[in-house]
Order: sequence, then structure tokens, then C-alpha cells
Amino acid sequence: MYYNNFGERRLSMLMDFYELTMANGYFSNGMKDEIVYFDLFFRKNPDGAGFSIVAGLEQIIQYIKELKFYEEDINFLRSKKLFTEEFLQYLKDFKFSGDIYAIPEGTPVFPNEPLITVRAKTIDAQIIETMVLLTINHQSLIATKANRVVRAAKGKPIMEFGARRSQGYDGAIYGARAAYIGGVIGTATTLADEAFGVPALGTMAHSWVQMFESEYEAFKSYAQNYPDACNLLVDTYNVVKSGIPNAIRISKEVLEPMGKRLKGVRIDSGDIAYLSKKCRKMLNEAGLHDCAIVASNSLDEFIISDLLDQGAKIDYFGVGERLITAKSEPVFGCVYKLVAVERDGKIIPKIKISENEEKITNPGYKKVWRLYDKKTNSPIADVITLADEIIDNSKPYTIFDEIHTWKKKKVTSFYAKNLQVPVFINGECVYESPSLNEIREYCKKKVGNLWGEIKRFSNPHHYYVDLSKELWDCKQHLISQYSFK
Repeated sequence: MYYNNFGERRLSMLMDFYELTMANGYFSNGMKDEIVYFDLFFRKNPDGAGFSIVAGLEQIIQYIKELKFYEEDINFLRSKKLFTEEFLQYLKDFKFSGDIYAIPEGTPVFPNEPLITVRAKTIDAQIIETMVLLTINHQSLIATKANRVVRAAKGKPIMEFGARRSQGYDGAIYGARAAYIGGVIGTATTLADEAFGVPALGTMAHSWVQMFESEYEAFKSYAQNYPDACNLLVDTYNVVKSGIPNAIRISKEVLEPMGKRLKGVRIDSGDIAYLSKKCRKMLNEAGLHDCAIVASNSLDEFIISDLLDQGAKIDYFGVGERLITAKSEPVFGCVYKLVAVERDGKIIPKIKISENEEKITNPGYKKVWRLYDKKTNSPIADVITLADEIIDNSKPYTIFDEIHTWKKKKVTSFYAKNLQVPVFINGECVYESPSLNEIREYCKKKVGNLWGEIKRFSNPHHYYVDLSKELWDCKQHLISQYSFK
């Protein structure tokens, strides 16, 4: 069941089963009150991109606030005959009591940076793992893809049209939210408008046109019903010979006598570049210079770029399945790793070592700093430090490559900003989520401040995310300590 007896959605059991077996083990071994630190981060940008967009924090906050185990949950776990009765009673009274720090939604982020840091008791930190991961993974993936599509359109508005091909209803609803953060102007998903205020957009399908005796009658009825928002789908039969001529007739015979204008026409098939040019010419010759041309049909950032390079006369793009599913690379890849434990008031760094170099974790309780150029306000590089380190803006700061340590750069005339903000302290939410429109505008501003070279779709410039000397030393010490055990 997804809902309790009051109709409230409950997600407490949306977790990997091992989170519960480990939590039971921690409880039985007297470790339930030990303080641990987990980082959530990703290892590479999707689509070979130069950066990603983080999203989903608001839904994590809601989940943490509502997290509790219902009687039905306890009874289900009891039926598994794996958990002690004492542990089940502990879950019955459970409330998250830890600290969470996070990078705000809409921020451009880079691989290996802690997007979220959890400091909490072992059980608290463990049982939120799946929900935190799936929320950030999904919305960050879609926000990142949407931002790529929006940038490819070079100022032409993008509409998200993908609900019917998304991975389930949550994929459609939260995908629309994430796409809006990434820069789309609206969505075809009505519930996303009701729930989050993402503007719902849409006109007609081919079935509307087919329901009438003729395309002209279909257009006429639509114009009479929606004279202030008349957008006509012109490719049901033949765009040039039928769709556009009928759209022009409707404008002249129905809308203009009412003092209205034809808002737009949509092309959903065929050679869109060629057809858009023909449509524009025909519409202009009819005096409909202000009638917008909308293109849809399995578009993505590369097709949109090609269309614009070919001189396509398109004013809006409707992008569906390839955006809402991030079809070209549908996994964001965030992981959630233990990085420290706290014993006797001391933070003890922990590391995961692997033969795959990229899977070796950065240990310890950390901060993420972004260094900005004072003159341009553009990011220079990011630096991950131990939590007690401070980057002094008044002095030059040397950054260096973690692998090729001889590659160094002295940064001057900069200011540093800690990217993470406190979200929960001692289980209480201390963060007020911005409105969705504020997040969207923040994202637009922050992406706009990035160097153009980072925003290339092909072979983007590598943005440096370096470790401080103290963190690098800590990591090397732990690698030496554990690698031969």
C-alpha cells in the first residue's frame, strides 16, 4: 500500500531491504547511537557534459519531515522473521534526528562533489539512503538534460511534452518539475501545474482533427472554442497543401472577424526544417507574421541544433521522450558513501578503496567551495576541503590536480563560497525552500555565469574540482593504510 488510512502517501518503506537488515544489526550490536557521516555524489556528468544541475532537494525535505513507520509497516517487517522485537519497537517511534547539508537546487555541480552530506545516527543515516538517492538522481538527470535542450535552442522556448513516455507517473510529474528548473517554459502534464505551478501547455492531438468531417471543420470548431489561444496542429494530412491553407482560412474567416489572431501552428512530423520554411513563407504572405511555428517529434539538443543550423523557421520546440527520460543517458549515477564516523567526540575519516581509481572515495567530513573571479563573478574552480578548513579570500590560493599533482595554479583576485547550506539540524528543518520560479531563475543565472567552454556539447572544457592539501594528505594516508590489508 502506498497510502495510509487517511489517504496520505507513505514512502517510509521505499528503501533497499539491506538498509533495514543493517539497521537491525546496528541496533543489536549497540551501535544505533553512533554518529556517522555520508556523502551523496556522482562520478561523471551525463552525455559527456561539462556540468550537471542538482535538483530534488524540496522532495527530500518533505520525505524527511514525514518519515515514520506505520503499524502496517511494523507488522510486515515482523512477518519476515528477521528483526528483533526491540528493533521493531524502535522503528515504531522513529523520527529522523540528524543533520543534513546540501547544495541548493538549480546549482551547476561537478563530479565527486558532495551534493548532500548527512551527519546522523547510524540507523537514521542508513534508512534514508534509497529515497535520497533516487530523488536526487532522477530530478538532477532531467534538470541537466532539460538545460542542455534549452541551451541548444538558443533562446527559442522549450516545452516539455513527455509524460506519456516517462517512466511512470512520478517520472512525469517530478520530471516536469525538474525540467522547469532546467529552463523549459512549461509542460503538457496538468498535475505538474496543479502540484508545483509548472505552466500546463497544450492544444490538440491528431485525433481531434480526425474526429471531424474535414480538417477545416476541426480547425473552425477549435478556433470558436479557444479564440484567444488558437494553436492548430497542421500535419494530420498534408502540411503545405492542407494544414497551412486551412489554418490561414480559419484566421481570416473565424478569428480576425472576432478581433483575434491565430497564435500558432504545430508541425509534428516530416522534414521539419523544410516544412517550417514553407509554413513561414505562406503565413507571412497571408499577413500572419506573428503566428508562431511550433515543432515537436522526438527532438533533443542535437536535432534542435541541426534544425537551427539549417535555418529552420521555428519559434517554439515541444520536446518529449528524449527529455523526460534523458534517453541518451538515462542514469545519473549518484552514490551514497560512508565517509566518517564520530567516536569520543573525534571525527574518524573512512575510505572506500577500489582497483577502479574513480571509485576511491574522498574521506572525511567535508565542505565544497567554489572560487569565483572577482571581476567576472564566473567560477574558476571548486575545492573540496575538510570541514574545519577555511579558504582565505585575502590570500592567493594554490589548487592542484589530485592525480597529476605537479599541475598547479595559484588563484588570486577571487572570493570563495561554501556551496552547501544547512537543511536539517538535530532533525529539525532549518531551510526554507525557494519557490520553483526562484530556483529556475537561480539556475539560469548560475549557468549563465559559467565559462562558455564548459557549456560546449562536444568536448567541453574540464572544470577543475580539486582537493585541499589537507584532504589530499588524509586520502593518501588512508590509501596507504588500507590498500595492503
